[in-house]
Amino acid sequence: MAKQRGAREKPARRREKRGGVTGGRRKPCQHCRDKIDQVDYKDVASLRKFISEKGKIRSRRITGACRRHQSQLARAVKRARELALLPYVNEGAVDSGGRRDRDRDRDRDR
Repeated sequence: MAKQRGAREKPARRREKRGGVTGGRRKPCQHCRDKIDQVDYKDVASLRKFISEKGKIRSRRITGACRRHQSQLARAVKRARELALLPYVNEGAVDSGGRRDRDRDRDRDR
């Protein structure tokens, strides 16, 4: 039978973006919890926690830092890189198959 016009079906249930098993409150900023007012660029050991294996600055979503401390972290990492306390790029890191590797594999297949 053909569908009737005007007859409405129930909309499909959508998943909630937040909530669920892993939902809830965000953990507080590590620097706010320790009452650190200013992030120090000379404290290389703590800055390394906020840098990825490739040397990129991790995002707020990953680090859990608040907006104020994340901008201070980024500034401190950039300052430490400029003074050669931190590397710009980690040369020893294993590449996880970037675009260059895919292009090389494609050329090999030809």
